[in-house]
Formats: sequence, structure tokens, C-alpha cells
Amino acid sequence: MKTPTDFSSVRDFRYKERFKVFLDSRRGKMFGIAEVAALAGSLFILLLVLLSYLYFLVPARSRVRATNTERQQTQTNLQTLTGVVTEDRNTTSTVQKISTSLNKFETDFLMRQDLGRMALYDELNQLIIKNNVRNSSGPTYTTLEPQGTKSAGGKNTTTKWQSYYPGIVVMVTVEGSYENLRRFIRDVERSKQFVVINEVELQRARDTNAPVSAEAAVSAEEPAEASGGSGSRGSLVSLQLSMATYFQRETAATAPAGQE
Repeated sequence: MKTPTDFSSVRDFRYKERFKVFLDSRRGKMFGIAEVAALAGSLFILLLVLLSYLYFLVPARSRVRATNTERQQTQTNLQTLTGVVTEDRNTTSTVQKISTSLNKFETDFLMRQDLGRMALYDELNQLIIKNNVRNSSGPTYTTLEPQGTKSAGGKNTTTKWQSYYPGIVVMVTVEGSYENLRRFIRDVERSKQFVVINEVELQRARDTNAPVSAEAAVSAEEPAEASGGSGSRGSLVSLQLSMATYFQRETAATAPAGQE
């Protein structure tokens, strides 16, 4: 009869035999215990790498992309603000230059209104005599109020010549040779006053003995010279001239007087 100790010895022997058979079977194949253990360790490390990638690297890349986008937007806003500031400075500088230029133009090239009227009248008479032409009509003067004033309302033929400055429209008709009329227009353009010639009309002079206006009295004393220079009445040319001259504004005109 077998005792319990004998049964345990037999069982241990069987286990040892099975384990030995297992080891013998593994030694002759590709994957042994070491290979299986290494593969399991590799899989575990790969799992750790994947978990680390998903848990650390992906959120970090998202934050980097968000930060780069925010930086680019900030740079764009900075460039826009810099452009606005630069444009504002340039605009302010341009406005100052324009204002300085306008003040210089008004002070240096425009006369006071009370002095400019008589100066223009005298200068026209002098140019008529100087260029040996005959004043046959005019000059007539029409006041030009500055644009935007209440008295500047209404529509008439002189409204289109209105500007920022007050002025007058002058209509005058003179007769003489073509060469003398050219010199007359040239001298008008070279006038010390700011004169703008708006319309010029040339035609053959008519043989008429109609009296001239009172303004033409200065040049009426030399009709023989005006006609004799060209040889005959038929060779004379009639020039109708429409021009405008402008004066200083009231504020600009009174400022120097106040300083004096």
C-alpha cells in the first residue's frame, strides 16, 4: 500500500517531467521563454510610448499651434495699428503743410479786397494804354461772394466762378490788332494780382461809332493809335475777355491790421 508521501512525490515528479518536456519543446523552436519575455516587454514599452504620445505630445502640439496662431494675429494687429498711427501722423503733417501753403498763398499772392478793386481798375486802364488797344465796352464788375456764405446763394452766370475766397468778375471788350491783343492778354496774366482768365472771345471789329462807357474814358483819348497801328478798321480784332480776381478773406485781411 502507498502512503500519502508517495503520492506527493509522484505528483512532483510528474510536474518536473512536464516542465522538462516543455523546455525541450521550446529549445527547438523560434520563440523561447526569453523571446516571449522580450516581446512582452517591448509591447509594454510600446503601450507606454503610445499613452505618453496621446497624453503629453498631442496636447502640447495643440497648444503650440494655438500659440503660433495667436502670435500671428497679434503681429497682424500690431502692423495694422502701426500703419494707422503712421497714416494719422502723415495725415496730420499733410494737413499742416496744406494749411501753411494756403496761408502763404493768401498772404503773399492775394490783396485785400478794399485795395484790390481800385488796383485792378487802374492796372487794366494802364494795360489798355500800354498795348495800344481801344476799350469798346466795360469793364463791368460783379462781386463774387465766398462759397458757403448766405449772400452767395442763387444761380447766375457768375456762380460757377465762386471759390473759397471773395472776388470779382470783370468783363471787358477791347479792340486792336491781333498782336496788340496777344500782348494785352499776356500782361493781364502777368498781373501782380491773382487773375484767372475764364473766357476769351475774338471776332472782327464792327465799324460803329457807338459811344464807349465811362470806364473807357482813359483809353478813348488815343483811338487813332489803336486803329492806325493795323492800317484799317477792317483789320482790327475785337476781344471780349471774362476774368476773375480773388482777394484775401476777411479774417486774413484784418489780422495784419490788428497786429499793426
